[in-house]
Amino acid sequence: MNLFSWTDLDELGDLDRLRLVIEYLPDEKLMEILEKERGNGSDDYPVRVVWNTILAGVVLEHDCTESLRRELSRNAQLRWLCGLEDSVVPPAYVYSRFMKKLIDHEEDIEAMFKRLVEQIREVLPDFGKTLAIDGKQSSP
Repeated sequence: MNLFSWTDLDELGDLDRLRLVIEYLPDEKLMEILEKERGNGSDDYPVRVVWNTILAGVVLEHDCTESLRRELSRNAQLRWLCGLEDSVVPPAYVYSRFMKKLIDHEEDIEAMFKRLVEQIREVLPDFGKTLAIDGKQSSP
């Protein structure tokens, strides 16, 4: 696979793209923070599992929680990839609460994406030095 070859990514299936995101996103620090905050509370839906399902929603372009939950309900491979081994899809309130937690950790999430940019710069030292913008304006 070539770096920045969108053709290679387009040829991957949805689950393969999600697997890449789950494997390479530097989210361990955020997961540790969220797990520590949870403490000894209920662990019916582990932090990592809910996070992975949210990543799935982004990668698979779901526009709402219910759409994601429906897909998780019918797609055993997706549940397995996200870590839902017991096949129980989290209820909507779990996502609402988790999203509120993520909003509280906006700086940690921003740091995670800055780390991704740093990793790209290690491979491509000139990354980001030149910026091109498409000036076309789309009609509403």
